[in-house]
Amino acid sequence: MLKAVLIALTSESLRIFLREKIIQIWRRLKAPRMIAGYRNFDGSLQKKTRISDTVVLNHPEKINVGDNVFVGHYSILDGTGGLEIGEGCQVGFWCGLFTHSSHCAIRLYGRHYQDIPEYERVAYDIAPVSIGKYVFIGAGCTILPGTQIGDGALVSAGALVAGSFEAFAIISGSPAKKVGDTRTLDKRHLRDPQLLEWYEEWQKS
Repeated sequence: MLKAVLIALTSESLRIFLREKIIQIWRRLKAPRMIAGYRNFDGSLQKKTRISDTVVLNHPEKINVGDNVFVGHYSILDGTGGLEIGEGCQVGFWCGLFTHSSHCAIRLYGRHYQDIPEYERVAYDIAPVSIGKYVFIGAGCTILPGTQIGDGALVSAGALVAGSFEAFAIISGSPAKKVGDTRTLDKRHLRDPQLLEWYEEWQKS
């Protein structure tokens, strides 16, 4: 009797152990991953760029990404109107960088919307987006067509961004506005000579 109980317990423990291992393996297999290295459509390889395998690239032939860029999980990079992402940028999770909008065109065309080639549609707003070097874009941001963001800017999480913003702007809100300057934030850290040298290095280049 005792032997049978021990065998049953061992079997149940083994089943639980195996089930947990299978779940762990499944989670690892389906989990999003960062992919190192990105090749632009012109063939240039950005070795230090990391883009999640969950990122959607629309019209990748019109997307140009610099080196040392990071694009987090579940983001969308839309190249319809041309998208430039400068060296060293970081784009957080769940962000959308859009270079087109169909908010008027869908009503004008109705059920014939799909019949018209993308670049021939009336009221199909297309405008390029340019993100400067070493810009940080927080999680959940939406960048609208025609937006230009200067070098060293910081976009707060959840911002809805449209328009032009100068270098080093802190951009926040919905709709987003300039609320500060990143150089003010950075000053306190630049007493370290090595950091100051690196900070100035990318700006000079």
